[in-house]
Amino acid sequence: MITLCGFGVSNYYNKLKIILLEKGVAFREATVYPWERDGFLASSPLGRIPYIETESGPLSESQVILDYLEENYPETPLYPVDAFSRAKCRELIQHLELNVEWVNRRLYRQAFFGGTVSQETRDEVREKLTAGLEAVGRLTTLSPYAFGPTFTAADCVAYLHLDYVRRVTQTVYGEDLLAGHLPAAAEYLAFIAERPHVRRTMDDRATALAVFLALDVAYEG
Repeated sequence: MITLCGFGVSNYYNKLKIILLEKGVAFREATVYPWERDGFLASSPLGRIPYIETESGPLSESQVILDYLEENYPETPLYPVDAFSRAKCRELIQHLELNVEWVNRRLYRQAFFGGTVSQETRDEVREKLTAGLEAVGRLTTLSPYAFGPTFTAADCVAYLHLDYVRRVTQTVYGEDLLAGHLPAAAEYLAFIAERPHVRRTMDDRATALAVFLALDVAYEG
């Protein structure tokens, strides 16, 4: 059985959790925090979470894990069938992660954890986040799913990251940047939120966040 290691505040942990649930893969969860990295470097060489433990050994980096799950558990595919469409789906995921989430996370300290970020950072993030959202808008209309007429791995990523963009920018800027650049996003997020596995993961995220905040430590990812 697969063990998903990390904790439920992380978008990347929840990305894999939704994928495992949607694919019907049996797994268990092990809570591992970033500051415990010295104890799991053999499983995740840079001490990043999430990672998984499998019967064949450990595997790190969420996109690598996603591809492994897709190849090893093909019964419920979350990528399109043909090679070009699979590549386009991965392209959308990469833009969502590198050009949206990795930019947006620079504001997490202020949005979620009671800290502050400089005006310079806020201005830079706004500019780069706008560019990232516009790029995503060229790849998807979010109608009804992130990548065409069926639920795919892109939805497991898009829902989490776009939801955080909405929450974070409303808190930090007093404005939902998501609505300005992806007009269909609000309807899309509400639609995906109704999926049972997404709803379960979000409920677990709320619990994990409450536990984490009680620990009173810093985290930005």
